[in-house]
Amino acid sequence: MLSSSPDSSSPHLSREKPTPTFFIALLAMGLGSFAIGVGEFISMGLLPEISSSLGISIPQAGHTISLYALGVVIGAPVLAMLSTGRSRTRMLVVLMGLYAIANIASAMAPNYEAMLALRLLSGLPHGTFFGIASLVAATLAPSHMRTRAVAYVMLGLSTATLAGVPIATALGQWLGWRAAFVLVGVIALASAVCIVKFVPYEPPQSGGRVSHELSMFTNRQVWITLGIGAIGSGGLFAIYSYVKPTLMSLAGLTEMGVPFVLALFGAGMVTGNIFGSRMADRDLLGTIKRCLIWSMIVCGVFALVAPILWLACIAVFCVGTVVVIGPAVQIRLMDVAGKAQTMAAAMNHSAFNFANAAGAFFGGLVIDAGMGYAATGWVGVLLSAAGLAMFYWMVIDARRALNH
Repeated sequence: MLSSSPDSSSPHLSREKPTPTFFIALLAMGLGSFAIGVGEFISMGLLPEISSSLGISIPQAGHTISLYALGVVIGAPVLAMLSTGRSRTRMLVVLMGLYAIANIASAMAPNYEAMLALRLLSGLPHGTFFGIASLVAATLAPSHMRTRAVAYVMLGLSTATLAGVPIATALGQWLGWRAAFVLVGVIALASAVCIVKFVPYEPPQSGGRVSHELSMFTNRQVWITLGIGAIGSGGLFAIYSYVKPTLMSLAGLTEMGVPFVLALFGAGMVTGNIFGSRMADRDLLGTIKRCLIWSMIVCGVFALVAPILWLACIAVFCVGTVVVIGPAVQIRLMDVAGKAQTMAAAMNHSAFNFANAAGAFFGGLVIDAGMGYAATGWVGVLLSAAGLAMFYWMVIDARRALNH
């Protein structure tokens, strides 16, 4: 339970050295994660345009974000079950195709109700795509590069935060918000084509059953590991959700400086994925623990330096690096999920959407309570500490299981 081992059921078990085709395959899947990253966050930058076009209020337009997140939560377990016994690579193509269709259809939404339904549909493939892509990436990778392979796929999500969302937002403001959703659909279609061409075909898993995937729900190690991501990474989102008003009100950040700060956060995510994943390949559990401790430190520092702009910018970059916990938790899930590989991997992204919602909720709670915007950093400290407590619970529970 405490050791890390590749998924022995896979037909593509790792070689000692990665080949150029391995990195091209990761790039093809990473393009899909880039499309999903842009599609997930694009509404946030275009709420005024969406509300004006559909004749609704900005808070109502914000419900499109909530419906997308609900789609992620619903789609992860449902589509994971439907993936049972099917080729993982073919499922990646299908999921990207669905994502493309739903986003292009969102661009054609005639009214508010249709837009809500289409954003829900857009979120359905999200978690399962990331889950299956992570499994395929780890399967193709040499054994000493599993976390890095997953992180490289996730790098598309970080790059979307760094560059994709600002570019798509600018396009939406220039040509209208519908053009931004068409762009997401086109990128998703390009990813589907690249996956067909560059990702080695993986035949259906022999003996795969829905009951195997459902066994995840009785696996305590899986639930505790999911809890580490769902709670421990909430601090990252508590700060990110309110970073714009925090720095504008406390540190004098101008409207023009907001994209720079958001880019710093994205740069931190990219850095964390690249360098943190190397650490995780050497010491998976140690990296998860150190990441949670690091999260406590940088969230606390942000709370203290938020009124000082240049220090706050450094802290925002450091908070972004915490994202490395995602690939590390993903690999841990692969190690403890047994025959429920697809379900556990897909649910990991439901857990991170929960972290997003929880971080934003508790961050808003302390602001509304009059504790000030900087208090979102202290929310981050508490959520990271709770994640660390769950980490120790996971370790103790695994050791007890070994001794019985």
